[in-house]
Amino acid sequence: MKQTILKLTVLSLLIGASLTILINRGAARGARNQNQPAAPSTAPQEKTVEQTRKNIKVLTGLPDSQLIPVMNYFAASMGRRCNFCHVNNQGQWDYPSDAKTEKNTAREMIKLVLDTNKTLDRLKLDPIACYTCHRGRNSPQSLPPLPLPVPSPPPGNPGGPGAGAPGQAPPSGQPQASPSPRPAGPSADDILNKYLQAIGGPAAIDKMKTLIMKGAYAGANGEKLNYEVQMAAPDKFHIAVTTQQGTVERGFDGSVGWEKSPRGVNELAGAVLDDLKATFLFYRNLKLKEQFAQTRARGREKIGDRNTIVVTGQTADKKTERLYFDVESGLLLRRISYTQTMVGVIPYQIDFEDYRDVDGVKLPFTVRVSAVDAGNPVSTRTYTEIKLNAPIDDAKFKMPAATKPSGG
Repeated sequence: MKQTILKLTVLSLLIGASLTILINRGAARGARNQNQPAAPSTAPQEKTVEQTRKNIKVLTGLPDSQLIPVMNYFAASMGRRCNFCHVNNQGQWDYPSDAKTEKNTAREMIKLVLDTNKTLDRLKLDPIACYTCHRGRNSPQSLPPLPLPVPSPPPGNPGGPGAGAPGQAPPSGQPQASPSPRPAGPSADDILNKYLQAIGGPAAIDKMKTLIMKGAYAGANGEKLNYEVQMAAPDKFHIAVTTQQGTVERGFDGSVGWEKSPRGVNELAGAVLDDLKATFLFYRNLKLKEQFAQTRARGREKIGDRNTIVVTGQTADKKTERLYFDVESGLLLRRISYTQTMVGVIPYQIDFEDYRDVDGVKLPFTVRVSAVDAGNPVSTRTYTEIKLNAPIDDAKFKMPAATKPSGG
């Protein structure tokens, strides 16, 4: 009985394990962390959440840019939203408030995860995280569902009863066949070079100077919005999305990022700008080899009905990615990046579909983004028109003058 009570007590604590929005995230709302590495000694270090937010008791040392990704990770792990732990008074969030007991329970569970990972590190075992137990559930499932699945029989004895039992030595006098060595697969360089040729080759890529893409953006709710992207090599871009409330624009001129909406004009920095740059820099998904300090071929996996070959890459600042290439065509079908945080690893996935030839370069006309974001876990950009090297006024990328909010 005592053991049962103890188990129930532990399970009750796990209820709040993952959804701990401990801080006021108002200024950083909507940001997604880019796994910002520690800055070089010559550059200023990023501020941590206890330096920028109020009432931080557990997540001390967390880079401020990782705040929203971690909060979204908690929410996805628990299958909950912000108001599970945080106070909302008639539409006004009070993130520093400790009024809800679930928030304090979550603090204890974060401590449990951090302490457990210290032990696992000492034992040289993989770390745990919120999702390890919760798997999108408020309460972890601790009992195996019945009936248990019937395990598949082990391979062997393919020749029937006369072939001998699995693992049994061949009859006396019968020679045993030597296993054929598996042929070596292509190297990471081979795979990346095949991709570069598949999309048109280095010469065609180098001729690209501008890119204009028009189509529709659809979030998880399925609502389609008019969407246009204009990009100029190597690092300028402008994005416009038309909503019922008006047009939202975001841009980067190579040095300054900005956003213009019906509420006014704001400069973008930190994780929000890093996220946009990682998605819309001109050669981001074209010149792959130059982006990684180390690459390695990792075997084959299925994506839908397509066979893919996987390459893992690590950048100079230790960010890790997995790239999935179609075995037949060599085209990039999926790209997953991983953000290391103090409470877990957060994945960010982009799928590329419907490649078409555009002036000698193959480009995807459908781009699907899957993120650890309970509010918008999947978004899709479907392009109906893509133009290469069309003229773009450089003023398009410049931050507009400040305007008053609509209705103000």
